[in-house]
Amino acid sequence: MANVAHVDYYELLSVSRDCSDQELKTAYRKLAMQYHPDRNPDNPDAEERFKQASEAYQVLSDPEKRAAYDRYGHAGVSGAGAGFPGGVDLGDIFGDFFGEMFNVAGGRSGRASRAQRGRDIRYDLTIDFEDAVFGKETSVTVRRQDLCPECRGSGAAQGRAPSTCQQCGGRGQVRFQQGFFSIARTCPICSGTGQVVTEPCHTCHGDARLEKEHTIQVKIPAGVEDGTRIRYQGEGDAGRYGGGSGDLYIVLAVKPHAYFEREGHDLHFAVIVSFPQAALGSEISIQTLEGETTLKIPEGTQSGKEFRLRGKGVPYLNERGRGDLIVQVVVETPKKLTKAQREAIEQLGGILGVQNRVASRGGLLDKMKDLFT
Repeated sequence: MANVAHVDYYELLSVSRDCSDQELKTAYRKLAMQYHPDRNPDNPDAEERFKQASEAYQVLSDPEKRAAYDRYGHAGVSGAGAGFPGGVDLGDIFGDFFGEMFNVAGGRSGRASRAQRGRDIRYDLTIDFEDAVFGKETSVTVRRQDLCPECRGSGAAQGRAPSTCQQCGGRGQVRFQQGFFSIARTCPICSGTGQVVTEPCHTCHGDARLEKEHTIQVKIPAGVEDGTRIRYQGEGDAGRYGGGSGDLYIVLAVKPHAYFEREGHDLHFAVIVSFPQAALGSEISIQTLEGETTLKIPEGTQSGKEFRLRGKGVPYLNERGRGDLIVQVVVETPKKLTKAQREAIEQLGGILGVQNRVASRGGLLDKMKDLFT
């Protein structure tokens, strides 16, 4: 298998992360033709590039593998193989190239298909912090192109049918001689379908589609992060000329919380306590995302001390278990003292004494002592 662990598949094929299947196929075909071993004999670099492109296309052309790669990167598809993508018709990938350029065996003959896949739709959805942690079901309204109900996607007026293209005679291709080769090109009049609409539909004006609003139920799983994409297959724009529908991508934006910060599956929270509470020890009530709980602060707790509450963090996405809630104790020093408070603290200071010490950073002083002894 080609080693592309540090190369992004989308960047390798020069496509966007929301590219369509057709865009993906076109990009792969371009690279495969450029670096194919038959066209680059005794060139190991070209052979390696060919293998890398094939591996990237194998993953991204498979909906399940692509979803795993989008979510987890290379770790989600570590078992993917290289070479020609399994289940892919090589004639489908390279046939158009040879057929149109050289009219050789293996190229498509007769009418070419101009089926166009529908456009993918992106919808940005902002959710609360708690909804990202615990999940939520909601609905969104999107506008998309549907097949025209009047002409059922043909683009022709009711009771009328497309007529045979006069330019290509219904073949979808026009031919001309160039040197020793007979070259076939897609007909520019009918775009390869072999038919033209002479009387367009009055509802869609020949476009074959109409824009319409749709309400989609969105299920947000527990544990999602900011920027998570949820894909709804076939919920994008309808295709044209028999092409499949695009997909709907819900992109989540998570609002920040007033008190909690998220790091992975752990939540961080700071609580302020007084000097007596830290010095003498106490039990305080703290807020979690699920309600109040009690935190025991031991005697002599220092400012900055962290306490870990197991299982009070963010659920693992599509897995069992949760992260932790990490509570940091901050000891508050009063800024304005009454006369009685000042006298009491001065008395305490006299009893405790003043002991200024240099604090080592990460045990650096101890390591220096060990080094010289």
